[in-house]
Amino acid sequence: MRKTFYLLALSAALSTFAFAESFTGNLLDATCYQSTNKAESCAASGTTRAFALEVSGKVLKLDESGNQKAAAAVKNRADRAAEPGKPQSTKIMAKVEGTEAGGTITTQAIDIQ
Repeated sequence: MRKTFYLLALSAALSTFAFAESFTGNLLDATCYQSTNKAESCAASGTTRAFALEVSGKVLKLDESGNQKAAAAVKNRADRAAEPGKPQSTKIMAKVEGTEAGGTITTQAIDIQ
């Protein structure tokens, strides 16, 4: 009985990954966007703590795990080391793997492009 329960629980957990989607868009500061509703003026930065992703005109918030992953990725952006004297682009494109429900992405992975 215990083995059966374990296998069912494992199957349920792994099935979550089977339904993951890929979202690619502009990474935003969710707090700024919530107050202004303007994606253009709410680019994410190294101090952002709550993130959202603008995908084809729709803005989706990231869950807490996604916020932590995005914060780490933004701080370690690849183009930071490319040309130290050149200012970074304010627009940050990201690819997020996860599932969306109710306007929030449950994030499994994030890649800053």
